[in-house]
Amino acid sequence: MKKLSVAKTVCVSALALACVWGVVGCSGGKTVNGVKLTGGTAATVNGTEIPEDDVTLEIQAIRERMSLTDEQAWGEWMAQNGFTPESVREQVIDGLVNQELIRQVSKDKEIVVESSEVDSYVDDMRSRYETDEQWKTALEQAGLTEEEYRENIELSLLSNRLMETVDTETEPAEEDMLTYAQMFASSYDGAKRSSHILFDSGDEATAQEVLEKINAGELDFAEAATQYSKDTGSAARGGDVGWDKLTTFVDEYQDALDGLDKGAVSGLVPSQFGIHIIECTDVFAAPGEVTSTDQLPEEFVESIRTMLTQSQSSQNYNTWLTEQREAADVVVNPMPEGLPYYVDMTQFETADENATEGDGTGETPVTPEGVTPDAGDATGDQPTEGDGATGSSDTASQGSAQQ
Repeated sequence: MKKLSVAKTVCVSALALACVWGVVGCSGGKTVNGVKLTGGTAATVNGTEIPEDDVTLEIQAIRERMSLTDEQAWGEWMAQNGFTPESVREQVIDGLVNQELIRQVSKDKEIVVESSEVDSYVDDMRSRYETDEQWKTALEQAGLTEEEYRENIELSLLSNRLMETVDTETEPAEEDMLTYAQMFASSYDGAKRSSHILFDSGDEATAQEVLEKINAGELDFAEAATQYSKDTGSAARGGDVGWDKLTTFVDEYQDALDGLDKGAVSGLVPSQFGIHIIECTDVFAAPGEVTSTDQLPEEFVESIRTMLTQSQSSQNYNTWLTEQREAADVVVNPMPEGLPYYVDMTQFETADENATEGDGTGETPVTPEGVTPDAGDATGDQPTEGDGATGSSDTASQGSAQQ
C-alpha cells in the first residue's frame, strides 16, 4: 500500500491531535480553521476514542502542506497516486491508532516523560535560531505551534523509551556489513579527517602567534589544540573533529579543509564561532574493490554498523508494535458522509487509470504511522548528544566548527 506523504518530522501532525489535547475546541457542526467538523468517533483503541474530527484536521493539514486545498487539485492528486478519500482516512486512522497504542502500552509499563525533558529539547532547538521570530517562522513552516511541537517530542520520547524495553537490538551479520561497506565506499571517497584549534574572534594575535610556531615546527598541533583551543570537546582529543563525510562543518571551515592535502595546515579561518587553525590529518581513497571492512576507516565501519543496527531494531520494534495492535481491541467505524475532504472520485477515473507510484510532489513518501519516531524538531534537525565529532549541541555551544 502506498504511504501518504505527511508534513511532520515526528509522528502524525500534532494538529490532528489538537482536539485530544484541548488546543482547539472541536465538536460536531463547528468550523475550525475554515474546516467544517462533523463530530463522531473514527475509531476506538481498547475503548479510547479517536474523534473523527482529529482525522479530518490531520487530512486538512496534509492538503494545506501540499497546496491541495482546492477540491479539483485534491481529487486529481488522489487519482494520480492511487488514493481515495476512504484510503486516505484509513492511513491517517492507522497512524493515530498506533500513537494511542504507544501511549497505552507506555502507561502500562509506567514509562513517563517529564516536562523538564521536553523543555530541554525545545530550549536546545530554539537556541539554534538567532531570534524568537526565526524560531516562530521555522515552526510555522512546519505547520506547528510550539505546544504542538512539544506534544510531538513527548510522544517521540515515549516511543523511544518503549523501544528500549523491547529486545530489538541485533548485531548486523558480517556479510551485511561487507555488502554495505561495498555500497558506501565510493561515497566516502575523498573524505578528509581534520583537527582544529579554535580562538575567540578577538584573539587574532594569539592565533597568528600559535600558527607561526606550528609552521616553524616549534609547537605540535595536537599539543597546541589541547593548550589553546576554545572548543573544549575536541581539545581533549588534540583538536580532532573527525571525518567531514560523517558530520557537517560550517562553510568557512569546509572550504578551507577542501583546499588542504594530508598533513597540511591552514591559515587563520574566521567563522561565526571564532578563528580556526585547521590541520588535515587524513584523506580516504576508496579501494577499487572492497573485500573486507578493514579497508575502511574504523569510523566509517561503525557508522555502517550503527545504521544497520538501528534499521533492524526499528523493524523488530515495528513487528512488536504490530503484534500489540493485533492483540488490542481496535474498532474502526465506517466513514461517515459529509466529510470536508470527500470528493466523488468517478470524475477522476481517467487520471486514476494512469496512476503512478509516488505522491506527485517530488517528496519522499513518509508513512503517517510514525511508530518509531525520533525526538526531532519541526525543521528536520534533531537534538543530538555527544562530542564534536557528532555535531552535538554541547560542542556547538562551545563554538565548534560543526553546524
